[in-house]
Amino acid sequence: MKIAGFFEELWPQSFGTATGSVRDYIAPNRLEDAKGVTEYLLAGHELFSVMGSSEDALGSGKTVLGGDSIYSDGDWIWRGDLWFYVWHHNVRLPDEFLARVRENKYLMPAEKEPELTKIAQKVQDNFMAG
Repeated sequence: MKIAGFFEELWPQSFGTATGSVRDYIAPNRLEDAKGVTEYLLAGHELFSVMGSSEDALGSGKTVLGGDSIYSDGDWIWRGDLWFYVWHHNVRLPDEFLARVRENKYLMPAEKEPELTKIAQKVQDNFMAG
């Protein structure tokens, strides 16, 4: 299971070793294609839905509805608030993930239920372990 935006402030330790703090991934400038990347993140297939909102871990005071929810494109998973960090804080994402997004021309791949069901079960198992 590959996690886009695997930052210690956003994921429980039960998912493994985070890539570090979200603060370490803030870039001086927004991605050239940030609009397409954020639209891709927002279009993800929902695996795990969490009601409510999550606070910005970087302290802006803003909240994101459904920020703790988990989404997938069938290969990667990410939190529902990852788009917010990319758009508002210029947070960098893994090159491999960005390559996939760009290869897909910013369009979410069609849902493949069997694969997504397996990923959703892994996500649930990790949350239960944490």
